[in-house]
Amino acid sequence: MADSSDKEAAVSNKQVIFKDYITGFPSESDMATITAGNLKLKVPAGSKDIVVKNLYLSCDPYMRLLMETSSGIFSPYTPGSPITGFGVGKVMDSGNPEFKAGDLVWGITGWEQYSVLKPNNLLLFKIQHTDVPLSYYTGILGMPGVTAYAGFYEVCSPKKGEYVFVSAASGAVGQLVGQFAKLVGCYVVGSAGTREKVELLKNKLGFDDAFNYKEEPDLNAALKRCFPQGIDIYFENVGGKMLDAVLLNMRIHGRIAVCGFVSQYNLAEPEGVHNLMSIVYKRVRVQGFSASDYYPQYSKFLDFMLPCIREGKIKYVEDIVEGLEKGPAALIGLFSGRNVGKQIVAVAPE
Repeated sequence: MADSSDKEAAVSNKQVIFKDYITGFPSESDMATITAGNLKLKVPAGSKDIVVKNLYLSCDPYMRLLMETSSGIFSPYTPGSPITGFGVGKVMDSGNPEFKAGDLVWGITGWEQYSVLKPNNLLLFKIQHTDVPLSYYTGILGMPGVTAYAGFYEVCSPKKGEYVFVSAASGAVGQLVGQFAKLVGCYVVGSAGTREKVELLKNKLGFDDAFNYKEEPDLNAALKRCFPQGIDIYFENVGGKMLDAVLLNMRIHGRIAVCGFVSQYNLAEPEGVHNLMSIVYKRVRVQGFSASDYYPQYSKFLDFMLPCIREGKIKYVEDIVEGLEKGPAALIGLFSGRNVGKQIVAVAPE
């Protein structure tokens, strides 16, 4: 029989449930916000589960890929269950000796008020540095930050004076890549989808130039205008027509770090890329990568990033909505460019 302390530890749990697999552009109606039955916050004896109270949830483009059955290397969402993604939380109870009640953590969690994290395939980092906003661990100090750092420094091997182009440059990853390029001494241009975002790139984030790709009928001409001498490094977030135009403008021995193809995620048939011979003519290196490859180097990443934040060398723009029920709209908004900066859902007070 459960004692009174167990009864007190049982709570209702608001969740964002995935309904069913989709094709094409996602909508809020593909998810539902429900309140599940009582959840016990205490881990059963002998269990290695971790119960986490979610504080912030991260909206990331890759989550669209999990809404269909053919998601490649990712395991797709399960209809009728909460969607999952990166988040920041507080440990309520733990059967895992590496975590204890009260610890602040970031990693993969459920889109719900409380999550029970299982030991199999656990991806969870303990937060040691709290002199920066906790929300940063969904972005600049989380997966997007590792993605930007690894893709730019490890994959692209930048050199001072090189010419760098970043697509989706005002997003969670792109805004960091552009600032990293400036720290190295590169010339950097970004593309974004609104005039507001273009001004953000130039006036707050320090890009040398930026353009609104929606106002450019000829992307090849836009890139030639911004890079009359060509592009040494392209940080690829978009794919499709943008990649096609970039290939024509790469310099000899240029490097392309492929982070994602957000323009393709909602298409029934992906667009073809027609200028691939440029890779041969110009000896361009194109490399895909995943942030997960670099998680073992997370402490090295923090040693670099934390001083940059504390000394004001790097700025980070967040777009935070309040309340789990606003999560579906925030996630869907990524694919129409509604957000300005890193999109975050605040679930509970810190």
